[in-house]
Amino acid sequence: MTFQAGDKVIYPNHGLGIIENIETKTILGTTCGFYQLRMLASETTVLVPVDNVDSVGLRRAIDDEEVEGLFTRLADGKIESHQNWKGRFKDNSDRMRTGSIYDVVEVLKSLMYLSKSKSLSFREKRMLDRAKFLVVSEIAEVRHHPMPQIEEKVDEALERSFAAKERADARAAKLKSAKVTVTVSATARRAVRAS
Repeated sequence: MTFQAGDKVIYPNHGLGIIENIETKTILGTTCGFYQLRMLASETTVLVPVDNVDSVGLRRAIDDEEVEGLFTRLADGKIESHQNWKGRFKDNSDRMRTGSIYDVVEVLKSLMYLSKSKSLSFREKRMLDRAKFLVVSEIAEVRHHPMPQIEEKVDEALERSFAAKERADARAAKLKSAKVTVTVSATARRAVRAS
């Protein structure tokens, strides 16, 4: 993927940046091109080798149409939850590194949902904060709205998701309970007939 000066791009785990310049540098005798990014959140400059764009996951910011898809995904009630901290942290770390905003949304949903029932570890709390910042800042930039306004909308979508998840869990528990009752009743009838 190639970019031009002025393009808004997402640098995985760092957020939104603007390509200010494309330059050629010679380092240790090797000459290669670099994208010079100005990261909007920290006002720092990052150099990304042009040849490493795919491996680091540098991508264009989403467009306005994709924002609606993000809000739909945020509110869909589909939340993955691992019981094992180690597995959960590894899966979430891998997702954060992909650079995909959709993966970051899944991390945000799962950690936010988990935080409602138990305290997160320091590392997971940091990851949750980072995921929320990345989602909110990208949507705010695309929509040209202030971050607090977008954060409120993201929180509302997450609450709808959690309510949908709890309704689905309650239906599943009720169905499981009904199946157990039917199984117990059938076993009891067989026992009565046998005696």
